[in-house]
Amino acid sequence: METESEPYVRLATLRQLHQVVADLNTARSLADTVQAVADGIVAGLNYELACVNLVRPDGDLIVSAFAGSPAAEALITGRVGSRASWDRRLSMGQAWGDLRFIPHTEGWVLIEDDVPQWHTEGPAPRFEDEWHPHDRLYAPMYSPGARSAHGGGPGSGRELLGVISVDRPRNGRHPGPWGREALQMYASQAAIAISNARLRSNMQRALVRLEREQQALRASEESFRQAFEYAPSGMAIAEMGGDQHGRLLRTNDALCRLLGRPASVMRRYSFADLVHPEDIGTLLRTSAEGGRAELRLSRRDGTYVWVSLRNSVVADTADGPRFLLTHVEDIEERKRHELQLAHRASHDALTGLPNSAELRSRLSARICERPFAAATARENTPGLEPPYEYEYDYEHEHGFGFSSDGGVAGPYDHHVHTVAPTGGDVDDGTKGLAVLFCDLDGFKSINDRFGHHTGDAVLIEVARRLTTGVRDGDTVARLGGDEFVVLADGLGAADAADLAVRLRNAIIPPIRVDGRAVRVGASFGIGWAECGMTVEEVLNSADQRMYVEKRSRSKVHRRAG
Repeated sequence: METESEPYVRLATLRQLHQVVADLNTARSLADTVQAVADGIVAGLNYELACVNLVRPDGDLIVSAFAGSPAAEALITGRVGSRASWDRRLSMGQAWGDLRFIPHTEGWVLIEDDVPQWHTEGPAPRFEDEWHPHDRLYAPMYSPGARSAHGGGPGSGRELLGVISVDRPRNGRHPGPWGREALQMYASQAAIAISNARLRSNMQRALVRLEREQQALRASEESFRQAFEYAPSGMAIAEMGGDQHGRLLRTNDALCRLLGRPASVMRRYSFADLVHPEDIGTLLRTSAEGGRAELRLSRRDGTYVWVSLRNSVVADTADGPRFLLTHVEDIEERKRHELQLAHRASHDALTGLPNSAELRSRLSARICERPFAAATARENTPGLEPPYEYEYDYEHEHGFGFSSDGGVAGPYDHHVHTVAPTGGDVDDGTKGLAVLFCDLDGFKSINDRFGHHTGDAVLIEVARRLTTGVRDGDTVARLGGDEFVVLADGLGAADAADLAVRLRNAIIPPIRVDGRAVRVGASFGIGWAECGMTVEEVLNSADQRMYVEKRSRSKVHRRAG
């Protein structure tokens, strides 16, 4: 390669080596860098052929660049050699520092392995250090870094990046110490250049990927913004957790229109500030991911609108704050329809009063199936003064309780028992749930004489007069026909009798229908709801008392005047 006794040859080689290393560092891509490595061998180190094999992610080595022979380049570029075959080659022959020289006398054992190779034919060597066509010289390229402190041969402890294979020195001789050192120095610089090129390539790919992700994120954000802003139903983003939990951060135009409030004003509120007071518990139970609720939100004009809320949780970043995305759907029409259906199912179509089913439901909610001995309690409770109210704590005694419908209730389910006066018409101070059964007198004759139209008008007016004559919270229900029932809680015996008189007097005045005045009377029977009784027993008791009163009154007082 050069004459070892001629320093100027070494200087020229160093200049060539410096130039090819400079070319390595100006390559723009990994492919250009690898090809520059192969070309530098031929241009700067005076070898006729050079091949660069790079380690793939799976560990095998692929021929990535070739210089010096277009025919050889076309034949073996892109071909792969197994890592096991390369490891065997790098452990054979003579170790020249990091280099590995396998003379033709040993290389015959490698003829059948899978490492891509190119051989030229030529005469046998005429002297000892002459290059043979089947000699092999490899320069491994290791990742930049310190050598391992452990043994194990060339490159031990360092990552193998690839192997440079050279062939046919131009002077026809094996390289001497200087030539070997130059090739090893070049392999080290090539490893640095390849590592840098890979780093640049990875960075470029990462930048391209990041830019694509950012573009996708911007597109996604824009899609979300448009979907959020222009959604036909209400949308809101609220804080999740912390002192400001539930505060509205962003609302779309549909929600602002629904509630009649501008977006700048909506940011002052949370849903808890806008929800109907009766629905605050429902809101709190659904302020979580996947929560759903139907509740009422206040409008700017003070009215309320029924909405359906559906929540989902979104995160700003992987570890960033979490927000509550709430979809708000206007269900006012559906809710109104549902309420109308429910009202029709539980109220009389003619008078609008609670019907028989609703009356029984309300009455059932007040009484349980387990009787309570009020008299015994009064006798055994010194100093107990009326009105008598007893909270039966059965669970304290037996570990479980009875619910208002008679079933077994859970822990701490206390039931305030309903009791009845025991003195008949004499007020003993007990306050109970009075059940006034009302039957109209003379109504059938009105229906027969003037028709059902007039009869219906009379029933409607009687319902109005009964409703006007009771307190807020009392129930006036129509059982059917001309029968009505009044539930009045917290009354003593005298109070119930006074109420029956007032309601009877309210019904007696004439009722005008189509310019005609008609009159009906009313008979009242007073019963009392008490725990231990069934709903039917309570109603039958009041009904029987009504018939007792009806029979006891004279005919003239029971007929319409």
